[in-house]
Amino acid sequence: MPDRQPQKRLFIALMGLTCLIIVGVIYLLWWVPTTGLANIHPKLPGLVGIVFGSLSALALLGTLVLVLTTALGKDILFTRFLRGVVIKFLLPAIELLGRSLGISVDTIRQSFIAMNNSLVLSQRYRVKPDRILILLPHCLQLFDCEIKVTGNINKCVRCGRCDIKGLADLAQKYQIDISVATGGTLARKVIIEKRPKLVLAVACERDLTSGIKDCYPLPVIGVLNDRPFGPCFNTKVDVEKIDESLKIIMTH
Repeated sequence: MPDRQPQKRLFIALMGLTCLIIVGVIYLLWWVPTTGLANIHPKLPGLVGIVFGSLSALALLGTLVLVLTTALGKDILFTRFLRGVVIKFLLPAIELLGRSLGISVDTIRQSFIAMNNSLVLSQRYRVKPDRILILLPHCLQLFDCEIKVTGNINKCVRCGRCDIKGLADLAQKYQIDISVATGGTLARKVIIEKRPKLVLAVACERDLTSGIKDCYPLPVIGVLNDRPFGPCFNTKVDVEKIDESLKIIMTH
């Protein structure tokens, strides 16, 4: 199985460029009406400049904190809040900027997922196994399997033809809830019902990005599936990678 390691550097670079564009826009918003403001009161341009300067400083500081947190793997300041800013506000702008530079959306999302994972792990979560949820896409199961495990993975007969066996064994080993969902609506329903403190989700770039956005502020660690036969058909995942992630976040 090919080992795809999404690079955080791309998302960080695009985030920095987006931040500079935002600062430029803030400057223009101050500079354009300066003459008119001066006619109202000579001190008004300076006061407005302080406000816009403060906003620019906050944008640059937030970007710096995110970069340092990702690089050092430690929660420096306001990581959870800044993760929300990236997810809710910066990600759409970064995707738009990336597309304008000829970078595919999937590549940007891979980088975003890697950065999100770093930010989640930097907070040093220690979660009991019974408060962790492993969420899987139904396409991990072989298309022609007669036993559908959606809704209850314990139906799996452990034949070993797909990665569901290894994942079911992993969940049984650590006594962790594991669910197979057929789409985003069912996935959200499962999360609402089980109320986990942390989700480890396996999916493609689009579904993981959407799930991370929908679940915030609930921490989500995303693991990309491999698609040797194309999207949504007999996909695979590195079970050892999931095992390693669980060992980092679990407490006994």
